[in-house]
Amino acid sequence: MPRVKRGVPAHARHKKVLKLTKGHRGTKHTLYRRAHESMLKALSYAYAHRRERKGDMRRIWIARINAGARLAGLTYSQLMHGLKLAGVSVDRKILAELAYANAPDFTRLVGTAKEALAVT
Repeated sequence: MPRVKRGVPAHARHKKVLKLTKGHRGTKHTLYRRAHESMLKALSYAYAHRRERKGDMRRIWIARINAGARLAGLTYSQLMHGLKLAGVSVDRKILAELAYANAPDFTRLVGTAKEALAVT
């Protein structure tokens, strides 16, 4: 059986890890073993935080909608309830964009919600 020298694949693997950890602090970007630990942790955080970002965005949208609704005389929960009663199905992302960038249209939606709340 021929002798197998494994230097090239190992070196390539090490280079790949060190390239991924570029910018990490201390020896975490220079020493392979520390870099490998750092890379695994960083990839784990990246995976988790991609999912966490969805909730963060939803919280921002709700804050913007609430601010716009309060300027128009309703709370966030009253606005959402009124829109549901009126049969308006606009998601929070679009509502937040309207509250932030297009106040007249958002005010019209708040008016629709107010009418629906007054009927019940």
